[in-house]
Amino acid sequence: MGASYAYHKSLASFLRLLVKPRLHLNPKPDEVAFVPSRDNGRKIKTHIYKPSTTGPSPVVINFCGSGFVLSTFGNDDEYCRYIADKAAYTVIDVQYRLAPEHPFPAAFYDAEDVVTWVRSQPERFDMSLVSLSGFSAGANIALGISSSSELFPAGEKNVFDAVISFYGPMDMSIPTPEKPQADRSNWIMRDIFPAFSHLCHKCLGLGGADPKDPRMSPILADPKNFPDNVLIVTAAQDPFAIEAEKLSETLNNTEGKSSVCHRMENCAHGWDKEAIQGTSQCEAKIEAYDLAVEMLKRRSAVQNTGIIV
Repeated sequence: MGASYAYHKSLASFLRLLVKPRLHLNPKPDEVAFVPSRDNGRKIKTHIYKPSTTGPSPVVINFCGSGFVLSTFGNDDEYCRYIADKAAYTVIDVQYRLAPEHPFPAAFYDAEDVVTWVRSQPERFDMSLVSLSGFSAGANIALGISSSSELFPAGEKNVFDAVISFYGPMDMSIPTPEKPQADRSNWIMRDIFPAFSHLCHKCLGLGGADPKDPRMSPILADPKNFPDNVLIVTAAQDPFAIEAEKLSETLNNTEGKSSVCHRMENCAHGWDKEAIQGTSQCEAKIEAYDLAVEMLKRRSAVQNTGIIV
């Protein structure tokens, strides 16, 4: 596949090795399902977390953070279980393909295929309450699918009820080291993470993708295309916070759209995955997850009663 691929493959292998000791992946889903891909003979692995309710349930399709490169599937186990238990939604966590082995739009296509699978089962899932969520790269995918998918055009109403983003990159056309930070007090976030992120993102575009493609940079999508309900959670020490907050502001200035944006102070990118019990970061994690629960429960109540709460 050429010298460029070999270089990026070596780079990805190094980054994965660097991060692996910090990962403690032990997910406990209720079901493991293999979803048909558009590619003949290939399946997409998913973890399914079930609520205690019966009948067709609301559903959240979730995409983990990965930098588009790192093997972190299962890292959102706590969040997925929390949403299933607290919001009474089925949560489907998706193992999308990673770069550079599978550059853009491979992960995007996997996300579309899982949505297609969900939409084929109205007896199992409530089609009026299909939402997307994601962390970091997964948030980028969720926002991209909800605003720029050709399979689910904005003109087709009620495809996605809501989308939830946790510290996702919004503009892939700007290298992470060039992005301003609201809080530069964290030296890792200031001096190390931007370069690390930039190396990951370079692997994503190996196929010659345009980083200004709104499927890759959701901040460049037509704001009218987003679901009517968007939750954006940012971290003050994260280089992606300011651009995410800008997208939220744009949505709130768009007729018919509603965006809730909440910045977590004294928190870094991915803070919730390593938050220690009793710390302010752990409190921020619960607050962030509860914001998602509150939005989803509110949307469920609206759909069931027709009354805005």
